[in-house]
Amino acid sequence: MDQGRIAELRDLPVPPARHLIDGAPVAASDGGEMEVRSPLNGAVLTRMAKGTRADADSAVAAARRAFDGGVWAGLAPSARKAVMLKWADLIERNALELAVLGVRENGTEIGMALKAEPMSAAATIRYYAESIDKLYGEIAPTAPGTLGLVHREPAGVVGAIVPWNFPLMIGAWKLGPALAAGCSVVLKPAETASLTLLRIAELALEAGLPDGVLNVVTGPGSDVGAAIAESMDVDVLVFTGSGPTGRRLLEASARSNLKRVYLELGGKSPNIVFADAPDLDEAVKVAANGIFRNAGQVCIAGSRLLVERSIHDTFVEKLAAFTETMKVGDPLDPGTACGAVNSQAQLERNLAFVEEARAQGRTIATGGSRILTETGGYFMAPTVVTGVQPDDRIVREEVFGPVLAVQAFDTEDEAVALANGTDYGLAAAVWTADLSRAHRMVRRIRAGLVHVNTYGGSDLTVPLGGVGQSGNGHDKSLHAFDKYLDLKTAWIKL
Repeated sequence: MDQGRIAELRDLPVPPARHLIDGAPVAASDGGEMEVRSPLNGAVLTRMAKGTRADADSAVAAARRAFDGGVWAGLAPSARKAVMLKWADLIERNALELAVLGVRENGTEIGMALKAEPMSAAATIRYYAESIDKLYGEIAPTAPGTLGLVHREPAGVVGAIVPWNFPLMIGAWKLGPALAAGCSVVLKPAETASLTLLRIAELALEAGLPDGVLNVVTGPGSDVGAAIAESMDVDVLVFTGSGPTGRRLLEASARSNLKRVYLELGGKSPNIVFADAPDLDEAVKVAANGIFRNAGQVCIAGSRLLVERSIHDTFVEKLAAFTETMKVGDPLDPGTACGAVNSQAQLERNLAFVEEARAQGRTIATGGSRILTETGGYFMAPTVVTGVQPDDRIVREEVFGPVLAVQAFDTEDEAVALANGTDYGLAAAVWTADLSRAHRMVRRIRAGLVHVNTYGGSDLTVPLGGVGQSGNGHDKSLHAFDKYLDLKTAWIKL
């Protein structure tokens, strides 16, 4: 990693950001702007357009014109593929600049950011580009004298609303398959993580994506997001974020054109360690990284640790000791293991969960406070809370910060009951040397992704999606195309 280049990039002024609509930068319709504050020091990084409903409507209209005009959907698959491959190359070529800009905006440690943001986005765009000319229709097994054909057609205009924790990675999970399918997109980034998505949209135009096919509107979800969700010209809505917002999007669909809505709403994922785990020290390290990297701001974060009682005290002691070796601080320092919390509001929310647990008599094994206040940034010590109970809010609700709740269990059945004792069902993990137990647990745990003797790291070949109140639909893998393609039957008499 070029630390000299990082040092150059970290202090570069960031010009004010505007929407990208119909291929051009556009100010908010009422001239409104909002501050973008860096979580590294609390200072204003830049300003960006504070979008309005009129701005969102303008972007949707551009996307509709582009789709109906066939400037993208009407191209040969090989032509769309060439543009997307060039786009992926441009993202990769600008990876370090994108990563540093993203770190300055949302606080992810640079080692993770470079891999998980621009490099991941480039790989995702490339994956779906390579898939474009490999999606076939079907011939139905009909009776003689008829021919049944099943066509796959782009669904139309897609509204995509993405969060602040990994904007490029999660954004690419939406943009890759949507654009590969031939759809046009209106993208609404989070208010605290818009800059890198605006930049890769500019790179898409440089790669040859036609005007209006990808539009980006920044601003409050209450205005921009709501307008996209309520639009009669948006055919599919995809969202990663909170449960309350997801519910409002479903209501907006019902009030408007009954657009399809696909939601990834986070989780409260259990990481289950049995006494026969093949390597307890490895389990400790992975458990810590599974919750504390990116300051716990990861959808699949292993925020609940379930440990078999016979090893509970030893495991917690090892975990606390390892956690205290993790370097918290400047996310642009390659040695940092846990970066900044995204915003002052999120930091205060994290601390409130810990204070409530403390008031309930739970034990703070390590961490539990704001640190590095002299920087002006939003930093929190990685926190391990033990002695929690199933009904505690810290066990049942997603904190989305570097806070780990630890529970003990005695039997496999109890572990399953604790693991499933949540409204969420996004991810989970099981540590055991017993192959039969591993398979049983995979089948019994209600989650869209279950790791065995690891946590995180699944690639694009497998889908990611949740059950319960973690949402519906899937990102990643070829299954993601299901959201952006319609099936059309042709029934032909011969």
